[in-house]
Order: sequence, then C-alpha cells, then structure tokens
Amino acid sequence: MSKVWFITGSSRGIGLDITKAALAAGQKVVATARDASAVTKALGEQEDLLTLDLDVTKSSDAESAVKMTIAKFGTIDVLVNNAGYGHFGPFEEASAEDVAKQFDVNLFGAMHVTRAVLPEMRRKRSGRVFNISSIAGLQGFGMSSLYCSSKFALAGWSESLSMELEPLGIQVTCVEPGFFRTEFLGGSSVQYVDAKLPEYEGGVKQMREWLDGKHQTQEGDPTKLAAALLQLVATEKQPAHLLMGSDALQRMLDRIACDTEETQRWKSVSVSTDF
Repeated sequence: MSKVWFITGSSRGIGLDITKAALAAGQKVVATARDASAVTKALGEQEDLLTLDLDVTKSSDAESAVKMTIAKFGTIDVLVNNAGYGHFGPFEEASAEDVAKQFDVNLFGAMHVTRAVLPEMRRKRSGRVFNISSIAGLQGFGMSSLYCSSKFALAGWSESLSMELEPLGIQVTCVEPGFFRTEFLGGSSVQYVDAKLPEYEGGVKQMREWLDGKHQTQEGDPTKLAAALLQLVATEKQPAHLLMGSDALQRMLDRIACDTEETQRWKSVSVSTDF
C-alpha cells in the first residue's frame, strides 16, 4: 500500500535521492524546497509527485504546504525533515545573526514543519518522522560549533519527541549520517567563513583542507541511505537514533569509548557532590 511522503530540502542531495527512491517504490511524494522548480527540473512532472515551495524558517509556509498536501493526497504518512545547511568557521567571529540563521534552518525549521504535520498524524494515530541530523550531532568538530550545536539540538529534540509521540502511534527517528557523496561540501549547502583573527587562521585552514579533501570522496552512498529509510518505514518498530555509514558507526564507537574512559576517570568527583 502506497504512503504519502512529505520531504523538505528535496532539490538536491539526500533529499532528492529520498524523493527518487520513494517515487520508484510507488509512493506518493510531496517534495518541498525553497525553489520547488528545481525538483521539477530534476524529476519532471509525475502523477504521484507534488512539488511545493517551502521556506522551513516560516511556520506559515509549513502550514500552507501541509494543507495543500492533504488537499491533494488526503493525508501524510511519512515526514522527512531534511532541509539544512552548515556554517563553518570560528565561533568568536560568528555574529548573533549567523547563530540565529543556523538554528532557524536546522532546528526551528524542522520544528515548524513537524508541528504542522502532527495534527494529521495524531488524528489517525499513525505516522513516521525522520529528522536528518549528522554525526556532527553526536560529536563536536572544531570550527563547526554552529553546525554541530544545531545538530546536537536536533538530536535531543528528536529523542524527546519520540518518547511523547510513541503512545500516539507516531514513531520518530533521528538519522545520523557520516559523510555521504553529495554536493553538500561543494558550497551549495555550506557557508565557509575565513578567519579574521590570526589565532584562528591555522584551525580554519586545517578544517577547510579536510572538508575539501572529503568532497566527492565521501564513503556514503545517498541512494543506499534512501533505500534504508524505505525499509524502516516498512518495519513495525523503528529506532530513536540510526547511524548511517561505516564512518558514522566508527566515530560513535570511538565516542563511546572516550566517554566511558572519561566517566570512570572522574567518577569520584561526580559522586562526591551527593549528600
């Protein structure tokens, strides 16, 4: 039985691959983007595809898009919050506007869309929500504090949301990919900021060389990630968190080992604060 998918950030990268995979599997898809014509240009017009302009930072846009979706397809079964971008550079040189913009898209945008979708899922007591986060939501990286903090927040919100929505028949998964071979690092979805203060120049240079070296050599295949989401929707129970990619798995294992060692080292201090 076909389901209705609502996907944000569908004009390129992982969002476009999820859209393609869902359509190929016979699903109905609402593909949204700031410029939905880019989706139509990539996929053409299809009977089971509705493309809509959506700026996720505007709650009114989200509410309007959800209303048009229900008018067209009758319901929403699967929500994929994929829209996002990365701000990379020293925190000290980031403005309050930079911080607000990063969180407006990566966190508050997902919240706006989810809030607009939930009444329909709650009405029928069923639904699947996938929040596309990042391994940067589980492990911090230097010169990436805005991006990482927005993804950490997304992961925490997703985990809490999964707990309150599960009794209503709605499942939530925070998807945490490692590096996937898309155009994300090519500049279409990132904002690189050069250091103005000399103390940060070396760190910025190292970060940029690392990310430039990863571009188009990433381990992850976005088409396989899309296929995995389709498999998850077909399962009875989906996880609250799901790592995607061997690099994400290894980084998580390293993080667990590091946290375990540090926790044990400082255990006496931790327990010393009890009455």
